[in-house]
Amino acid sequence: MSVPQPNAMTGSSAPKRRPPRGYLAVIRTIDKFTEVTGYLFVLVIVPLILANVVEVFARYVLKSPTVWALDVTTMSYAALFMLGAALALLKGAHVRTDMLWERFSDRRKGMIDSVALLVFFLPTMVVLFFISIDDFLYSISIDERSSSGAWTPILWPLRGVIPLTFFMLFLQGISELMKSLWAWRTGEFLTKHEKIEV
Repeated sequence: MSVPQPNAMTGSSAPKRRPPRGYLAVIRTIDKFTEVTGYLFVLVIVPLILANVVEVFARYVLKSPTVWALDVTTMSYAALFMLGAALALLKGAHVRTDMLWERFSDRRKGMIDSVALLVFFLPTMVVLFFISIDDFLYSISIDERSSSGAWTPILWPLRGVIPLTFFMLFLQGISELMKSLWAWRTGEFLTKHEKIEV
């Protein structure tokens, strides 16, 4: 009679349970989509930096400040902040109160996350998506423009970032829910987040 070898990861004799292939495929697909698009959205930092460099040069060297740099900086930063939210959720970088959380078992963490995602997070993302898509379409219909300065650029591209953000957060929330449900069921998380100190 063969004796089961201890699992190197858990230190127990029971083999680590693996979710069905389709279940894992959904999680991996969503996570990969979030990661690729998240790193793609980092390109928004280019107009943010360029606008600031041009403005500083124009203001202090040429003594002729631009009328557009403030709007480009504001919109680029807002878009970068919003579009990075789903990647932050994937990486576990959103704020969480660690005082009690670190003392909970993985099963309890999975249960809390599952309930929070199902009851609060996912429904909120759906509501905010539909509200913001209406605002986006209305912004296009009235040719909404910024009133912060003389340049008055169109605002619908930035308005369009808002429903996109909520859609991507909802999608990543599905992946996080599936991971949490697995942890609740088995007591083992499929992925471990690095602890990010701020």
